[in-house]
Amino acid sequence: MNQDELQNTVLCGDALEMLKRLPDECVQMCVTSPPYYGLRDYGAEGQIGCEQTPFEYIDRLTEIFREVRRVLKSNGTLWLNIADSYAGSGKGVWSKSLAERPKSKQTYHSLNTDENAALPKKWDGIKEKDMIGIPWQLAFALRADGWYLRSDIIWQKPNCLPEAVKDRPTKSYEHIFLLSKSPHYYYDAAAISEPVAQVTVERNKRAVSDRTKYAKGVGGAKQQALFLPRSHSDMPTKRNKRDVWSVSTNSHRGYGHFAMYPERLIEPCILAGSPEQGLVLDPFFGSGTTGAVCKRLSRRYLGIELNPEYCETAKTRIQQTKEELYLGSKNQP
Repeated sequence: MNQDELQNTVLCGDALEMLKRLPDECVQMCVTSPPYYGLRDYGAEGQIGCEQTPFEYIDRLTEIFREVRRVLKSNGTLWLNIADSYAGSGKGVWSKSLAERPKSKQTYHSLNTDENAALPKKWDGIKEKDMIGIPWQLAFALRADGWYLRSDIIWQKPNCLPEAVKDRPTKSYEHIFLLSKSPHYYYDAAAISEPVAQVTVERNKRAVSDRTKYAKGVGGAKQQALFLPRSHSDMPTKRNKRDVWSVSTNSHRGYGHFAMYPERLIEPCILAGSPEQGLVLDPFFGSGTTGAVCKRLSRRYLGIELNPEYCETAKTRIQQTKEELYLGSKNQP
């Protein structure tokens, strides 16, 4: 496939096979969320997440992201959203009763990240009721495979789903790992900078000057400096974005997909990881959230999706998305 064929395109098929058809270093960044392990059956042959062991799941994703690294430009990044699973009751995607349900009855609630969706077997080192540790196992596997592991961003969910558990806190977060192909990579910090709190701005306006005055201590206390406000207004009003992002989840109604990440969650990933008109890859495209955000932010997208129904849903959704006027940051080329 040539570069022109990759612009604003949805490829329907297996992620690994489709990635192998792409030329080297053809995309600027990748943002994606692979199916979580053992939590949902999407009804597509060859789908990720239904492997017999979590180790097979990790190995399979590592192979896919090895191809992602190949197609990334030398200064490209991967932003990977992933959540954990539990070992235990065997009521997850391998449950016969669940597999026989109509798709309309297979709600996300029935395959949430609690023990109601736990996995059916015991594996070496993993006991019943254990949190498996999928996110960090995957992160370490990718690092060992050649990726640079740069950040663990916490997606905190203010409206997280309740869980039917009484012996641990309810899970209210997921991970977004930032990984890079090279030690030096494209990252537009200014595009996602945060406002500095007003109290911090006011505090920074005070500084010692040549005319600093001192007040005598009272009752034997030490002499105190009286800091005068600065006469200029060059105090920073922005700061580097922090690594805990509070973003509410979205309803899946209207798109037929039960595990979409919110558009607001990946906006900073795309803004920081690509310039305008940069090509953004998502090998687990789903209902096209990544493509919709790319269109709004004047980026180009390349999606890969196994399920033909989701491919069509994604195309329709993106067509209905309006491009926004984005002025960019000072760091935009």
